[in-house]
Amino acid sequence: MPQNGRPDENADDGYDRRTVLTGAGTLAAGGLLGSSGVASATSEREPGPKKDELVVGISASAPDVAREARAAVPGAADVVHANETIRYATVSFPSEAPARAREQFIEAIERAEHVEYAEPNATVRSFGEPDDTYYGYQSAPQQVNCETAWETTLGSEDVRIATIDQGVQYDHPDLESAVGDRVGEDVAERGSDPYPSSGDEQHGTHVAGIAVAATDNGRGTAGISDCSLLAVRALDANGQGSLSDIADGIQWAVDAGADVINLSLGASNDYRTLAAACEYALERGVLIVGAAGNAGDDGVAYPAAYEDVLAVSALEGESLASFSNAGPEIDLAAPGAGLVAPVPWDDYGRMSGTSMATPVVAGVAGLALSAHPDLSPLELRDHLLATATDLGLEATAQGAGRVDAAAAVEADSNANENADGTDEDDAGQCGDETVVASADGSLSGGWWGESDRYVYAPRTSDPCSATVSLEGPAGADFDLYVNVDGESPTRWNHDESSAGDGAGEAIDLELSGDEDLRIQIHANAGSGSYAMRIEERGR
Repeated sequence: MPQNGRPDENADDGYDRRTVLTGAGTLAAGGLLGSSGVASATSEREPGPKKDELVVGISASAPDVAREARAAVPGAADVVHANETIRYATVSFPSEAPARAREQFIEAIERAEHVEYAEPNATVRSFGEPDDTYYGYQSAPQQVNCETAWETTLGSEDVRIATIDQGVQYDHPDLESAVGDRVGEDVAERGSDPYPSSGDEQHGTHVAGIAVAATDNGRGTAGISDCSLLAVRALDANGQGSLSDIADGIQWAVDAGADVINLSLGASNDYRTLAAACEYALERGVLIVGAAGNAGDDGVAYPAAYEDVLAVSALEGESLASFSNAGPEIDLAAPGAGLVAPVPWDDYGRMSGTSMATPVVAGVAGLALSAHPDLSPLELRDHLLATATDLGLEATAQGAGRVDAAAAVEADSNANENADGTDEDDAGQCGDETVVASADGSLSGGWWGESDRYVYAPRTSDPCSATVSLEGPAGADFDLYVNVDGESPTRWNHDESSAGDGAGEAIDLELSGDEDLRIQIHANAGSGSYAMRIEERGR
């Protein structure tokens, strides 16, 4: 997105939510690389929209993603890109073809044995908004109490924050100290250098600068943290990128050792490729922070709307910014109006948007993890929520409240632990605390049958049991499968199942900790809508 004006010349330089495993256009916005599982694309592949492609998801039982995609594709369509880790391939399809032809093409692909889904390689957009008013001083670090947090830690270089965005001017004087030998990657196949292609490509540098610009270095702006940066270029100069490039970027960042991934981009629709990439990050211990979107209405964008992505709304002062989306999926709020940060080339600019609020939260997450390095991603998420400042806004606007760096750094991350090492909640009875979550969808059965997958992260302080129940339409035959061992369940590999005739199923589980529930709903016969309910009980 374009710069929104220079700073003042005189400024001192000195739980009822869809989970991440499900999904169904336009979306809005060294080392491990050798074994990343991302296959090379055609040499002319560039960042930006790919309206002449479809994404085909391949089941885990197939040994070769690209080969199965080629076998499934009718006619002379080409497989132009494959990701063996997220398990999808992109397939060429004429963008000018009639809608019915596209539908028939998708239907033909989905009939193949190892194909789980087919969907458009949708366009992803960044969430920055232009603002031409000059701005001479920062406000976000002060509003989220960074000065107090910095007395304890400026952020550890061992904590890596990845931005999936436009290119980043990583040799900017305020960013060069945040990068090491592994600067990042250009997953859009223009090479491995995530540098901006032009001066118009400013959004990525601005987002990275909010999170990790050098603090107390006598120049420019202060980032929220001094954590390390991994810059992943997946959007073009217009702030647009394809669904597949975003998925590849998430996977690359996870494999490269990111602790926190910032996604200042999103979509109004749910896509299974995007959900699978977020699931990949969650399963490997990475916290994803996502922007709510800039439509100024109810309806949080994806991937922020996923259960285990930390959804961030934007504040102007102590009110919800007029451009910020809101909804029950919001987890935290952060300043997002008129933030000053680095832009190319060696310059600074002011931008507004949920794109700007999101790296504030990512930076605070980096500070908290620097102070409490033993926190798991889910513990880190809960810690940020527990230490947020309630502004008195509706939960749909602020979630738990405005992120608070000082409280996140200084608060005891084991506040419930007694002096003898036991948990103060241990004496409670199972059921003293309950949380209810639900999800719904629609499936069709048949020879192979459709499936939806979910992941549920326990929300009680000491989970002890849960009941997963399913209700579907009369005449349909839906089965329910659950795993608690970290693996996604299948009809052939699961910890618990309820697979009787009919569409009403239920599973009771005993929980010994905060293990995630991984759920598959499979349609054997019939079709229609279903409703799933999870009742979690804790002590």
